[in-house]
Amino acid sequence: MTEQSAPPAGPDIEVRRSARRRSTVSAYRDGERVVVLIPARFSAREEREWVDRMVQRLERRERRTPRSDEQLLARAGGLARRYLPDHPAVAVPASVRWVGNQNGRWGSCTPADRTIRLSRRLSGMPDWVVDYVLFHELCHLVVAGHDAQFWALMARYPRTERARGFLEGVSATAGLALRDTDDEPSEEPASEQEVG
Repeated sequence: MTEQSAPPAGPDIEVRRSARRRSTVSAYRDGERVVVLIPARFSAREEREWVDRMVQRLERRERRTPRSDEQLLARAGGLARRYLPDHPAVAVPASVRWVGNQNGRWGSCTPADRTIRLSRRLSGMPDWVVDYVLFHELCHLVVAGHDAQFWALMARYPRTERARGFLEGVSATAGLALRDTDDEPSEEPASEQEVG
């Protein structure tokens, strides 16, 4: 018999306890959710420890496997459906691709042809960080600048602050001059804003 327990702190994690499972723990991704399978006899402390360990292991494995442009496009479609369902006509890009020539920013988009480009520097980062940059660019397909409407859309992605902190840390540690200056809310008209 399989029993599901309450997920630990952190979104998109499902823990399944199984009486048949004696000594093995496994994890896999089911869409946006991580499913962790553990023995039913585990204590709450053991559950937390193993869930953390397995999520980290899964993220490491995913970092080693670069996503294709097609996977990025599918991921963008999923983010648009999940967080921008009220903008179905404009929030889905025509293409998403990795580029190696973006030394000054993490991502960019061209709303006119609905193309999104992500810096290859992101390719080894956790999914939730790539998703943040991808979602940022999806929001630009709806709102060109960084006004209050743009930031209201960005607030829909639950890991925005965590991802921004992660990217700031990567930039600082690596001594990169990647700009995140367009990430502050502004009251300036969109026509005077640099589109990130």
